Amino acid sequence: MTALTYDEIFEAAAQIMLFIDRSITIHFTLNAVRIRFPTTRKLAEHLQMPHYYILPYFATMEKEDMITRVERVGISTTRQGSRKLIKLMAAKYKEQIEAILGASLFNEIQQRTIGEEGENEPTT
Repeated sequence: MTALTYDEIFEAAAQIMLFIDRSITIHFTLNAVRIRFPTTRKLAEHLQMPHYYILPYFATMEKEDMITRVERVGISTTRQGSRKLIKLMAAKYKEQIEAILGASLFNEIQQRTIGEEGENEPTT
């Protein structure tokens, strides 16, 4: 089995949200925009690999502050992860994300995520 990259995982997440679920769950906080990731099982199925194979990637992505996992709540992007996901969606799937969110909301999310690249996420 070949090694995965974070880009492949984020790509799979975007495809699931935009083409399969046709739904995006977003949490706005004072300091961040967090996007709910699909479950690890759904991602593994989409990537056509065993569930246990992708779990270590999520542990590493959490250590590298790209996602946060909360038991019984799910996986959400951090500020850094939101930036990565929004950039990917803007570059490859703009039409699909605007169909779900609308152009003005997507533009606002881009401003709040991509427009803050130089800022550090405060600890809570």
